[in-house]
Amino acid sequence: MKYLLLLSIILFSSCNGGTHQFAKAENALDAGREFIDAILKTNFDKANFYMLNDEKNKKLLQQYQTKYNLQSKEEKLQLNQSVINILQVEDINEKETIINYSNSFDKIAHKIKVIYKNGDWFVDFKYTFDGNL
Repeated sequence: MKYLLLLSIILFSSCNGGTHQFAKAENALDAGREFIDAILKTNFDKANFYMLNDEKNKKLLQQYQTKYNLQSKEEKLQLNQSVINILQVEDINEKETIINYSNSFDKIAHKIKVIYKNGDWFVDFKYTFDGNL
């Protein structure tokens, strides 16, 4: 009986482990804020949910996660507690928006591109590293 209960718990956990349900972004700013907050709070499943699903973006998110893991406990805590400062929102067209932001920890200006694709808003993370996309 104990083994059946344990097996049930393991199966339930594994089934729900990759199926986090996050709120659909209603607009570009929504998607951008949720993505940025997820990155700062190290919720990489959530960041992935709001990110455009392509190989380069996945690789960049993985690299960011690896870089984050190398930081000190203090740096991780400060990032986790930081606040997003939206500096500018620029609508390129009805399907593309650039968000300039910083956070209260490092105060460095960053950019992300948010695009509307297949009825949803997604962050194109690679734009952060190559603003010419």
